[in-house]
Formats: sequence, C-alpha cells, structure tokens
Amino acid sequence: MRLAGPLRVVVIILTAGLTWILVSLLLGTQSGFSRLQQLLSSPDNPSTAEPRPRKYKCGLPQPCPELHLAFRLVSGAANVIGPKICLEDKMLMSSVKNNVGRGLNIALVNGVNGELIDARFFDMWAGDVNELLKFIRPLHEGTLVFVASYDDPATKMNEETRRIFSDLGSSVAKELGFRDSWVFVGAKGVQDKSPFEQHTKNSKSTNKYEGWPEALEIEGCIPQKKADGQ
Repeated sequence: MRLAGPLRVVVIILTAGLTWILVSLLLGTQSGFSRLQQLLSSPDNPSTAEPRPRKYKCGLPQPCPELHLAFRLVSGAANVIGPKICLEDKMLMSSVKNNVGRGLNIALVNGVNGELIDARFFDMWAGDVNELLKFIRPLHEGTLVFVASYDDPATKMNEETRRIFSDLGSSVAKELGFRDSWVFVGAKGVQDKSPFEQHTKNSKSTNKYEGWPEALEIEGCIPQKKADGQ
C-alpha cells in the first residue's frame, strides 16, 4: 500500500515522457511545436483573419443602384500597356481580348439593356479619320459611348470629330492634343456635359512617362435609359 503513491508518480512520469516522444516524432521536436504555434496564430485562422474588402462589378468598391450599369475605364499607359473598358463585370476591350490599339478605343453600348453593340480602335496617328467618322456618325439615341485613349488620341482629329464628341457630352474634345490621356463616357442625345471624363495634357514638365502623361481611370454607375413607351 505504501508503494502505491511512488508508483503512481513513476507511471505519470513515464506516460508524460512517452507522450513527449510521440509528439516530438510527429511534429519534429522544437520546430514542430514552433510550426504548431504558427498555425494557431496564422492570419489564415478564420477566428483572427481580417475580412478582405468586398469588390463589386468591374471592381467597384460599392454596388450600383438598381437599373444602373457599373463600369470602369482605364486609358493606355504610354505606348506600352493597353487600355481597358469594363461594363457590368464584362471586359469589352483589353489587351487580353486583343481588341485594343493605338489611338481611340471605343465601345458602343445599348443604353437600355447594356448590351455591347460594337467595339473598335482607331489609329489617330497614321490612320484615316473617316473610318472613325463612319463609326460615330450614325449613332442611335441613347447609345452609350465609352472611350479610352492609347498613345495618341488626337493628331488625326478634325473639326467634325471634335464636334461629335462634344455633342456626346465631352468637355475637352475640342482641346485634345498629341499624346494626351483621355477617358470618357458619353451618350447620343445628352443635354448636359458628361460627369464621366478625365483628361491630362501631354507636357514634358508633368509627364509621368518620358513622352506621355500618366494613365487615367474612371469608374461609376450609369443610369439605364428607359425603353421607348415605358
């Protein structure tokens, strides 16, 4: 009976020792315990991880109201990185889609249902401005026009081209110059100037790149046009 106490202590010590050996083998001794501690304190642990900011259509930080179209436009960077035009989480134009090029990159969209009508680019350095005019002259009322510049948007622009873009809601079309950066969303039949436009002049003193200003980006929500008769 007197040996019961010491024997119990010995059994406890042996059990603890065997447990230590087993855990050490499974976890790799000290480094194993260190790894266990890292796992328990890892940011991936759902109990301690901070939630990532939610992104909505086209990467917008907030969802658009009902009956609005979410969009994001990015102009080209110098003559290296092509522009992007995203609408309702669909990439309409980009280098990945292989449908962008030097000059003006333009996507025409049905203002009622948001469906893409056509998307093309027009070389405004060595191209024919008449091709651009054929594209934007016959627009129907309510057609949305998304424009993103790449390299040079203006050298071949003539008075009629600038007037049409001004009629679509542009505030800067008449002063666009060689290698300016420009992003713009307008519409056929608008009464006021568009709130969705950015423009940076090509200037040696302020250019981000040697011969080009910085790339521009705009995003937002455009109200859908009501269908005729509604």
